[in-house]
Amino acid sequence: MAMFQFLVALLLVRSLIGGRAHSHKMPITLDQDADRVTALPGQPLVGFNLYAGNVTVDRSEGRDLFYVFAQCSNDTYGTKPLVLWFNGGPGCSSIASGFARENGPFQILPGGSSLIINEFSWNAEVNMIWLESPTGVGFSYARLNTTANTGGGDTRTAEDAYNFLVGWLGRFPQYHGREFYITGESYAGHYVPQLAKLIVEHNSASPLKINLSGYMIGNPDIDNYWDQTGDIDFHYSHAMISTETYNGLKANCNFSDENCCSTRCEEFFATMNFEIGNIDYYSIYTDRCIRSNAKPMQSRSWTRKTPTDRGMRARYDPCSEDNAEVYFNRPDVQLALHANTTGVIPYRWTMCSNVLYANWTDAPQSMISTYHYLIAAGLKIWIYSGDVDSVVPVTSTRYSIEAMKLPVSKPWHPWYDYQQVGGRTVVYDGLTFVTVRGAGHQVPLLEAGRLLQVFRAFVSGKPLPGAPF
Repeated sequence: MAMFQFLVALLLVRSLIGGRAHSHKMPITLDQDADRVTALPGQPLVGFNLYAGNVTVDRSEGRDLFYVFAQCSNDTYGTKPLVLWFNGGPGCSSIASGFARENGPFQILPGGSSLIINEFSWNAEVNMIWLESPTGVGFSYARLNTTANTGGGDTRTAEDAYNFLVGWLGRFPQYHGREFYITGESYAGHYVPQLAKLIVEHNSASPLKINLSGYMIGNPDIDNYWDQTGDIDFHYSHAMISTETYNGLKANCNFSDENCCSTRCEEFFATMNFEIGNIDYYSIYTDRCIRSNAKPMQSRSWTRKTPTDRGMRARYDPCSEDNAEVYFNRPDVQLALHANTTGVIPYRWTMCSNVLYANWTDAPQSMISTYHYLIAAGLKIWIYSGDVDSVVPVTSTRYSIEAMKLPVSKPWHPWYDYQQVGGRTVVYDGLTFVTVRGAGHQVPLLEAGRLLQVFRAFVSGKPLPGAPF
């Protein structure tokens, strides 16, 4: 609480000094200038500013969250929204996945040698923050209470993310008052609505108001029962498992029970893993990485999804994760990003923290009640789903949304990406659901252009095209 009060006071003082908080002509703060990234190693020339650094979210434990921020490349009038992105896991890096492989301004060339422009970057439309959360992920670290780097939970993650936002807006006061959206994928199906709820609650009780307008999540974990049920149905409907295994899973696994699984159920899960084979679970029609240093996929089970996103492949390179591991462990890259500046992080940077994932606690079984709360608060809520993901498949997401029992305002229909069907969509009272045809778990890797069209529609409030154009 003391940390939150300090950050609020700091932001209010800076807002008063700088004038109107939403003006793009506000002076740059010293902290903001210190976070400016002159250029990343191997980076092509760009027409926008890039920033990176740490924001302290808990002084008593020395907890710092690391971020990268790309200003909008088309923000002539200083009015474009501010968007925060989370990757999931729990325990996976938003810098390597989101910033450098999905919706950020660059992509890493093979071998981690240099960068190329991502023509589908979201910072062409908005101002983008990618946050490594919680501590123990990537360059985010607790300097004093180091046990915070090896375990975590939903509640603390949401509180730290909120404190990050308050601290970040104190550092970048020109963005206070902008339309603000939260986005993410996978286990961000917990992070995003939990942070949104915390913002709504603080907005009603605090002098600091964050202009939260809505959130958008891809292939999200929403409800354990429906996630697991949808998994099995997807596997069977896509000819990935036998009828006998499907029936055995249905008869022996009780997904409504947190402890779920009998010995017989686990046996059928083992059979399911064998029948599916060594494929890319995250994009079932995409070739997997077969380099000698590729880590094997973990076996599927009824518990939370594996944090290792080895299966989520870039559009042109199925081993793009290896490129990120090389690039972000380069000392010159870390220096340019102002990352690990104290040198206290005692391990190599990795895409995901298996230790953090294994020690994750405080993970609610369902987020459906939180969705109802945020719908009632009037937020704009979109969910998108790549339709060839088998980890959090479209069936799971549809089941979870249907369990919310929302009235349909515009029935299921195709939307178009130029002359092709981009996917399907249905609009409910308070929520829009969109599928992205041909995309896996990390939609920007395989269908970046289509997802950018979805993102534009979400931010603008305009419907997706209902006919070829």
